[in-house]
Amino acid sequence: MIKNKAEIEKMKIAGNLASKVLLMIEDHVKPGISTNELNDICHNYIVNELECIPAPLNYRGFPKSICTSINHQVCHGIPDERILKKKDIINIDITVIKDGYHGDTSKMFFVGKPSIQAKRLVDITYEALKIGIKTVKPGATLGDIGNNIQTFAEKNHCSIVREYCGHGIGKDFHEEPQILHYGEKGEGLKLKPGMTFTIEPMINFGKKDVKLLPDNWTVVTKDHSLSAQWEHTILVTNDGYEVLTKRPGEEI
Repeated sequence: MIKNKAEIEKMKIAGNLASKVLLMIEDHVKPGISTNELNDICHNYIVNELECIPAPLNYRGFPKSICTSINHQVCHGIPDERILKKKDIINIDITVIKDGYHGDTSKMFFVGKPSIQAKRLVDITYEALKIGIKTVKPGATLGDIGNNIQTFAEKNHCSIVREYCGHGIGKDFHEEPQILHYGEKGEGLKLKPGMTFTIEPMINFGKKDVKLLPDNWTVVTKDHSLSAQWEHTILVTNDGYEVLTKRPGEEI
């Protein structure tokens, strides 16, 4: 769970490469493109340009190289022939493997000009992610992270998805501990320097309830309300945190 200096360096490289995929794909996210096309563009870039492995491909049977979750899809959407249209919101989730280590990040994109409601939800979710990240420091607990995210989301009349959470990450895609986006201050594992994990709140405009579609991957809101998610891979440092998947210009 605690990474040594050499492992941390590899995590930094993998995280930076994952962030590059989200920067690259941005210009392609527009009305008229299919999520399959987005998948193919990302796959080719990850494999040929970055010389990485797309971690989702064949992971526990997942058939694609990225996850694309649109509108009321919460997470783990499978790219297909669906065409993006104006006012859609989409989460693109990228995980790459470089030299055996994982970098994991996701971002919300607007397809054309978003509705007021969609923009508000996406902004609230991004702010919740930043609040969670800024909680990270040695001695803080996992409950502190979850409580700060939950409090902010609920204050803004949104709900936190309970069934899916962040996770430790390194040589394995998903390691211990689980990083819940709700909880009680002071509870759970205490953070120590060298830990690496994702924070990735999934926040719904409506109720928190979700369901799994028959494809056994795609998760949607039960009430069909919009859902948003942002994700970064975080390192606990001696005096705080470092965002390993930070994109240029991001202030976190």
